[in-house]
Amino acid sequence: MIIILSPAKTLDFQKTIKIKQHSLPEFINKVDKLASKLKKHSPKQLSDLLNISTRLANLNYDRYQEWDPDFSPDNAKQAVFVFKGDVYIGLEAEKFDGADLSYAQDHLRILSGLYGILKPLDLIRAYRLEMGSGFSLGNSRNLHEYWKEEITGSLNKAMGTQQTLINLASNEYFKAVDKKKLKARIITPVFKDYKNGKYKIISFFAKKARGQMASFIIRNRLEDADSLKHFEADGYFYNDKLSTEQQIVFTRG
Repeated sequence: MIIILSPAKTLDFQKTIKIKQHSLPEFINKVDKLASKLKKHSPKQLSDLLNISTRLANLNYDRYQEWDPDFSPDNAKQAVFVFKGDVYIGLEAEKFDGADLSYAQDHLRILSGLYGILKPLDLIRAYRLEMGSGFSLGNSRNLHEYWKEEITGSLNKAMGTQQTLINLASNEYFKAVDKKKLKARIITPVFKDYKNGKYKIISFFAKKARGQMASFIIRNRLEDADSLKHFEADGYFYNDKLSTEQQIVFTRG
């Protein structure tokens, strides 16, 4: 099976990464086209486009001014170790051993507004570009259109004969996958908490649980979707009554 995650807005490029293994983003030419256009934006334009503060706009303006399409460990770091959002707190990639990382490299993919799709050990440079940003390039009206063919093709290639995609990405990022052309059964795990008399998704907890689910698959080398039902973390348990073939639900409370 192949797992997909969303990226994180928060990045940590200051930490020391001891892992030497790395790979390069698959679609660096298309990445460079995006970065080159963003490089022409002023801080004010970036602030409006990305809906970020003046401080973050200035930071990302400097990042794009320094853009270099030649990636190396000297100017970039492995994606799975620099993303620092709730999903990656749950994933705990820094605790993976060599075998875990090898499995993740084959089975985990991270969707990205700038990079399209990433393997865990792909080198990336610091950036800010959400998939839902109102950013157009060429004939593409938005980033979903810009990346849809490449992301879907890359997932189909990675899928091989496995035929199952575990969708742990947000709705915003999953829109960049062409479900009609994806040669796989799609299963979406959903995490709900009992609050005010009903089960509902609470974003912070659900994001962390998505990372924990991805870690559960990687650490246990899961190969069939039914095994996902054994997932238990932070009080979440499989809920047969709320689940369907396409959506497996975990609840707590």
